[in-house]
Amino acid sequence: MAQQELSEQEIVRRRSLEAMRERGIDPYPAAEYPVSGYSREIKENFDDALEPKREVCVAGRIMSRRIMGKASFMELQDSEGRIQVYVSRDDLCPGEDKDFYNVVFKKLLDIGDFIGVKGYVFRTQMGEISIHAQEITVLSKSLRPLPIVKMKDGKAYDAFTDPELRYRQRYVDLVVNPGVRELFLKRTKMFNSMREYFNAFGYTEVETPILQSIPGGAAARPFITHHNALDIPLYLRIADELYLKRLIVGGFEGVYEFSKNFRNEGMDRTHNPEFTCMEIYVPYKDYNWMMDFTEKMLEKIALDVNGTTKVQVGDNEIDFKPPYKRVTMTEAILEKTGFDITGKSEEELRAFCKEQGIDVDPSMGKGKLIDEIFGEKCEGTYIQPTFITDYPIEMSPLTKRHRNNPELTERFELMVNGKELANAYSELNDPIDQYERFVEQMKLADKGDDEAMIIDADFIRALEYGMPPTSGMGIGMDRLAMLLTGQTTIQEVLLFPQMRPQKAAKKEEEETTEAE
Repeated sequence: MAQQELSEQEIVRRRSLEAMRERGIDPYPAAEYPVSGYSREIKENFDDALEPKREVCVAGRIMSRRIMGKASFMELQDSEGRIQVYVSRDDLCPGEDKDFYNVVFKKLLDIGDFIGVKGYVFRTQMGEISIHAQEITVLSKSLRPLPIVKMKDGKAYDAFTDPELRYRQRYVDLVVNPGVRELFLKRTKMFNSMREYFNAFGYTEVETPILQSIPGGAAARPFITHHNALDIPLYLRIADELYLKRLIVGGFEGVYEFSKNFRNEGMDRTHNPEFTCMEIYVPYKDYNWMMDFTEKMLEKIALDVNGTTKVQVGDNEIDFKPPYKRVTMTEAILEKTGFDITGKSEEELRAFCKEQGIDVDPSMGKGKLIDEIFGEKCEGTYIQPTFITDYPIEMSPLTKRHRNNPELTERFELMVNGKELANAYSELNDPIDQYERFVEQMKLADKGDDEAMIIDADFIRALEYGMPPTSGMGIGMDRLAMLLTGQTTIQEVLLFPQMRPQKAAKKEEEETTEAE
């Protein structure tokens, strides 16, 4: 790896690093540092009348400094926020180094360095709760300057706001941009709330394989890898559905999994090739029960995360309070286009798509054509949570036929803010019907549909042992996080979203600039 060219500031910091070592200070000590308090807790529990003053030991990153001769102030940032530290030359006692304040503190420490501070809590004359430092320990030297926002003539400079840089260097984004850490803490609350909801019903969280010999459970293009020891191709999981259903066959009362799924498809504001999905399967239930279950779950999660069922996403206020509207797929398309898909042939559907300017290709069967019509003409119009139900059988190869109409299936998708959030079925448990559906999928593959499902013989065998009536539901956790935090791009709710290589991204940016 070639040595990178250093900026002037980086050169100065490396010199400070060496100067510390020459003074016998380890800039990266290994010993445990005895933290006894955190910024928010210290400020919330401060008592002016307390005597003697509370002694604390805090650690964090220097975010600002004001050097003023024999006394200085700095702002320390820890995992809970920031707190001011007052440093006096006469009170600072770092062991035997009598000139620590004038040399190390004033000249060798930089914004971004991690330090430990021992001292007592007090309130300054300006009324700010602060820590009076009595000892400072260097914990980690920062060799790169942080992009700290500076203001001049009312304008902000050096703000770290470029999305390309923020997503590539999330570690910097978390340090300098207030609110980013809180967003991801909300994401964690969302997962915890959902787990609590499922566990209260007695359902079991499980783990299923990520590397699979057959990419089943969804219509999607998989990532392919190779297992050297077995000398076979393997696929990164596109869904965990078929494994979870095997567990229902095995006798579990209800199972769920938060799974990392991978789909070798496009990337945009709502799609990442690696994403998190939750799937749950409950025996002796159907899709009507699952709609009620899902409404109550989302209401609970919204309250746990935000304290309200309402969230603002762009210009739209979305309310997760039940009940949600329920519309059949046929009704939705008829309402939005005036076209009734009932009984229509593949040729009639293809002709309608051509008439409407909907882009389709010869590999698409009836299910894909209907999906394209709905996606182009209907999906984006459903802002408030809405269940789209009763999908045509061609669109749902793993779903039980509708009890009142064999041309339809007992399936729903939950649309929120113009996008699919959840997908659920009354699960197909007839092994003969399931095998025939797989065969139809293979015919689509022969036509060139690279998202068609492959026959999973072991899953058919599992169904032949008998699976009770079951309802299953999958929900996109990244999209749910977007909604609950008011974000409009999936990259904002992924700590490390997939990015195109920097050289390619830079070249594309240059070509765009030249074209303009």
